[in-house]
Amino acid sequence: MWKVRRELAVFKILGALLCAGLGIYWYVQGDLRGLILAVPATVLLGAMALRDFLVPVRLQQDESGITVVHGYAGKRHIPWAQIEDIKVDIRRRYGLRSEMLEIDTGDNLHIFSPNDLGASCTEVAAVLRDQRRRAT
Repeated sequence: MWKVRRELAVFKILGALLCAGLGIYWYVQGDLRGLILAVPATVLLGAMALRDFLVPVRLQQDESGITVVHGYAGKRHIPWAQIEDIKVDIRRRYGLRSEMLEIDTGDNLHIFSPNDLGASCTEVAAVLRDQRRRAT
């Protein structure tokens, strides 16, 4: 079971509160441009934090397959037989390394970041490949 780290959700909440506070300040000051920036930022960060608390588990595996988050807060179970490929996309840019876990089912491509999983995508991919090999 891989889930979002609680610290990230807390930081998103704090960011939403900060944006809301700035929005109120700019409203009182009569700064329309600042308010136009603060309201969408507050809503976006709040929605992201709410999702992290509603559905913290992003990826789960068992003997029959995996369960992934689908949509905002839904879940979908995918049997091992439907999974075509599990790979990690690693990119280097400006001296930084980023990785994304990609699970291809043919019809859908499920993408997870290390922040979604709370672990390294390379390690998660190795566990999933091993479980898939044992199941088939």
